[in-house]
Amino acid sequence: MILIRFLIISICILYILRALVRIFLPMFFSSVVNKAQEQARHQQNYQQQPRQDGRVRVDHVPAGKKGTVPDSEGEFVDYEEIK
Repeated sequence: MILIRFLIISICILYILRALVRIFLPMFFSSVVNKAQEQARHQQNYQQQPRQDGRVRVDHVPAGKKGTVPDSEGEFVDYEEIK
């Protein structure tokens, strides 16, 4: 008797959750899509701002060479092992 009652309640809860998801999930996705579109419009408007003639704008400065050995460290010499 308890098992049948548990199954009936579980099935009812699953159907209610399924109905709620069908109602609220599209609203959630539409709000996410609207936010993404608004950010895209904002970014597009930012990129279309007029720039002054004759001025150079650098957005990215590449990092210098990393991992090079400084001259004070000496010179690497190849060697062969003699047996």
